[in-house]
Amino acid sequence: MTGRDTTGHWPVADLDPVRRLHVLAAGIRGAHVTEGVVAAPYERVWALLGDLEGGFGRVTPDMRRLRILRRDGARVEALARSRYGMRALLRGEQRPGWCWLQSRFLLIGAAAAPDGDGTRVAFTGGVRVPGRAALVPLGVRREGEVSLRRLTGLL
Repeated sequence: MTGRDTTGHWPVADLDPVRRLHVLAAGIRGAHVTEGVVAAPYERVWALLGDLEGGFGRVTPDMRRLRILRRDGARVEALARSRYGMRALLRGEQRPGWCWLQSRFLLIGAAAAPDGDGTRVAFTGGVRVPGRAALVPLGVRREGEVSLRRLTGLL
């Protein structure tokens, strides 16, 4: 915790995007965060990950295409198509170093933060259990590890 609110009664925590991803994923049963450090500057890493219609799909194993339908500041609405033909209407938030998108059946999270000469990155996501705060745990770890390897290879 780094301070207090203006009334002095509540602690305030400033989290970098990677820590924030860990916190949100901790509230979802079956979620797993894959984290690593890549030997590339943050600006270069986020230019690739933050390009939702281009670079992001090259990093994420199951993503064939993601098309932005609407943007309003940090709010994003996008249509995703998996390599297996499934589609999802995703809604969420994208800011520098941060992306959290979800649909009724899918969750995608990615984050990046400077770490010395490199960049700390983290991925989470998977198939959601409708009506519950849970992910189907099958393949979640593998997808994150593949994303991290692909990102490293593209940089």
